[in-house]
Amino acid sequence: MAVGGVGTSLLLMASIMVTVGLCRRLTRRQLRSRQRLCAFLLEMFSTFQICACTNELCLLGNVEPKPHTALTLTYGFTVLHGLTLTGSTCNPCGTLQPMWGGGISVKMGGLKIGAQFVAAVLARVFMHFIWSLGMAEPHFGALSQGCSSPMQTTEMQAFCIELLFSVVFQLTILRVESVNPKYKVHLIALLITMLVYAGGNLTGAIFNPALAFSLHPNCFYDNFKSYSLVYWIAPSLGTILVALIWDEILPRIS
Repeated sequence: MAVGGVGTSLLLMASIMVTVGLCRRLTRRQLRSRQRLCAFLLEMFSTFQICACTNELCLLGNVEPKPHTALTLTYGFTVLHGLTLTGSTCNPCGTLQPMWGGGISVKMGGLKIGAQFVAAVLARVFMHFIWSLGMAEPHFGALSQGCSSPMQTTEMQAFCIELLFSVVFQLTILRVESVNPKYKVHLIALLITMLVYAGGNLTGAIFNPALAFSLHPNCFYDNFKSYSLVYWIAPSLGTILVALIWDEILPRIS
């Protein structure tokens, strides 16, 4: 990809982040008294940013030198997401964990998960519109792709990888809750980058059901059973295992 194409993609992602930031600020200011609507919109805007930027970031995976450029961009944008989306989980599994432990109500948790999947669909539609404008060279090929399958291994191995990554990620999130926020975002970004490096070529290392649906909707349409098992059930099961370990087993051991 030409340097100009990379620059256009980076500018696009930066514009999305700025716009989402303005929408989140306006939502907090105008809808502070309407708690549920405010929570829904904040989670929707935040997840939209994650999904839209990741859709665009996936187009930069072949930028030379590989995989250094893609991993650097993954780390950098994960840090930016962490700094700009404070208070949002942007991941159904991240919402499921406090629901299971009683940290938030089932109704509020369901509202946030609904917002995340709405945002996943909106982000995909939005990115298709942007790609149709042909602003950068890789956008032309992006529209013609069907199911660009991220699953490059057997279904069972993919299931185990996504489950394991979800367990590692959710345990880390719980473990670093007390860490200074300015250090925490870098620790989480480093972990995500390491997981992407370790399993990105096998499953995409997504461990986020909403993001998986936004990135690969055609794969869910073509092979719903397989992809829902790997990208929805596996990370959700991993989250439940983490909740059991963290809330039930560790307290008894200590």
